[in-house]
Amino acid sequence: MRLSQLAFPLLRRLDPESAHRLTIRALALGLGSGRLEADDPLLATELWGRRLANPLGVAAGFDKHAEAMAALLTLGFGFVEVGSVTPRPQPGNPRPRVFRLQEDQAVINRYGFNSQGMEAAARRLARYRAREAGRGTAGLVGVNLGKNKDSADAVADYVLGARCLAAHADYLVINVSSPNTPGLRALQGRQELEELLTALRDALRQPAPPLLLKIAPDLAQADLEDIARIALESSLEGIIVSNTTIQRPDSLRSPLRTEAGGLSGRPLFELSTAVLKSLYVLTEGKVPLLGVGGVASGEDAYRKLRAGASLVQLYSALTFQGPGLLPRLKRELADCLRRDGLSGPAEATGLDAR
Repeated sequence: MRLSQLAFPLLRRLDPESAHRLTIRALALGLGSGRLEADDPLLATELWGRRLANPLGVAAGFDKHAEAMAALLTLGFGFVEVGSVTPRPQPGNPRPRVFRLQEDQAVINRYGFNSQGMEAAARRLARYRAREAGRGTAGLVGVNLGKNKDSADAVADYVLGARCLAAHADYLVINVSSPNTPGLRALQGRQELEELLTALRDALRQPAPPLLLKIAPDLAQADLEDIARIALESSLEGIIVSNTTIQRPDSLRSPLRTEAGGLSGRPLFELSTAVLKSLYVLTEGKVPLLGVGGVASGEDAYRKLRAGASLVQLYSALTFQGPGLLPRLKRELADCLRRDGLSGPAEATGLDAR
């Protein structure tokens, strides 16, 4: 039995934030990050001209400060997204600010973009790139950008972050959908998004990494239509669907369900997958989509692909299922592809939305 498997039951006895910090620290030190098995060749895919061994990645929020990218890729993820990273360090909201809803296999968080800042992230990413140069390490490292809570100019914050971190990122994500920073979700409006994307395009030196947008699952259909038009008109290289939800389904059973913050995990799956499918149709399959929200099995990941995702991210399921989740999920996903006679993840993308 691996060290990480032995430690998992002990971590579950801690409060969620302490358990998370210990996990990241252990990964950063190289503990418990030995890869279990090679990927099934059927899982290989390509996006933005880069080959990935599998389409499964770690969503932003897990490795907030860019401390454990190498370990997570070694564990067998196809890609890792670090952040959200804000220009200046900020502590985020007061603790407690993350809650396990055990009965619902869900998490509520109100972290509020706790970040060590872009300069700290840039140093770690630069060291990672220097170590991995020439090794041919498979996997992408994306950087998710946020704004400081007290910033008077959100656009300027995203421009600062992009300029600082673009050179270290395989892709950049503009996070305008966290429910835990006041006023942030208003940046998903058509005019606000157009201004933000124009400023970022003007600021980034070419060649620039692919620029993606992360959206909320709570948007109205008209908002999704606006986002689709902007994505097509601005040649946006991707959209991540979706962030956490502010909704509280009637099905929630945990006494913690009334805590403020964004809800993720199992209850988010159907909502985020429906938004994903809708956006695939609205963008006519021309904009790569990353599906995230409630993925806990290979069948879940397969449904995200069929709804329109090119890649799939997970996070909350790791909280409940631990280190054994990823190898099982990859085996199950390969079984789904074989069952339906598909040659790989790319062939599955959008099958249910066409």
